Amino acid sequence: MPQGRDALVSAATVEQAVLIACADGVRLGGHVWPARGVPRGAVVVNAATGVLARYYHRYARFLAAHGFEVLTYDYRGIGASRPARLRGCGYRWHQWGTLDCDAALRFMRQHRPGLPLHLVGHSIGGFLPGFAASAGAIGRILTVGAQYAYWRDYRAAERAGLFLKWHLAMPLMTALCGYFPGRRLGWLEDLPAGVAHEWSFRRARMELSLPPQQRQPVLARFAAVKAPVLAVIVADDPLGTAPAIRRGLGYYRNAPRQEVVIAPADLGVAGIGHFGLFHARFEGSFWVDSLAWLAEGTNPWAGHRADSAA
Repeated sequence: MPQGRDALVSAATVEQAVLIACADGVRLGGHVWPARGVPRGAVVVNAATGVLARYYHRYARFLAAHGFEVLTYDYRGIGASRPARLRGCGYRWHQWGTLDCDAALRFMRQHRPGLPLHLVGHSIGGFLPGFAASAGAIGRILTVGAQYAYWRDYRAAERAGLFLKWHLAMPLMTALCGYFPGRRLGWLEDLPAGVAHEWSFRRARMELSLPPQQRQPVLARFAAVKAPVLAVIVADDPLGTAPAIRRGLGYYRNAPRQEVVIAPADLGVAGIGHFGLFHARFEGSFWVDSLAWLAEGTNPWAGHRADSAA
């Protein structure tokens, strides 16, 4: 496996803009990052809620430089997939899985049919594959802080403030504006009203926020996922706590699951938080380590006991 400076990627990889067709006719904007050299696999990168796909472009370029064909894309209502009018668009959070993630997986299977297909999911992006009918094609899943924002799972010290922000202020602003004006507030990107409300009013059981007729089919899709999941818990993440990650992992009941904890001290930094691991400063550490899982199915953090974050 490449180490240190040998693992750092040059800027030579050039992405290709693509449109991804969803089953309901919505088209998503994304980019394909061609693998350098002989391809060793394909990777779909799922973003966090309200985060533009371009935040993951450096990581995608890194993976491409190490032999992976990579797809990044924006969910409906976000970035390159935002409609001309966000107010009244009717998009819902679960559609990011049932339609958008599913379309991204189908796109990569068609684009690179002979390659093993893997998925890297950040925050909600690590939970969405269970909604996708095409998730059976995934070989391995790497998640970082993957959870669906049930407020009781937030870290105790920040729970009150996060509840006020995301479960009181956000639905109020969404009701006033007809969509969530996150960019104007400096709280991530704008969100469709349906996405914001599903986040704000999430219950302990995710499926209870769905219409009754959709619950069992969604649970069956999660149960059908057989791909091994390596779930990274960041020790100082106030959102992706161990209880939050385990609540989400519980839906993947037929998939082999491993949990690991990465603390800031493990990477020689003072803090990581919910978003940090996809920052370029971890290119020579976390990014390099992630190659072992994607390329070989080897857990590079096997010595990091997850029960220490409970």
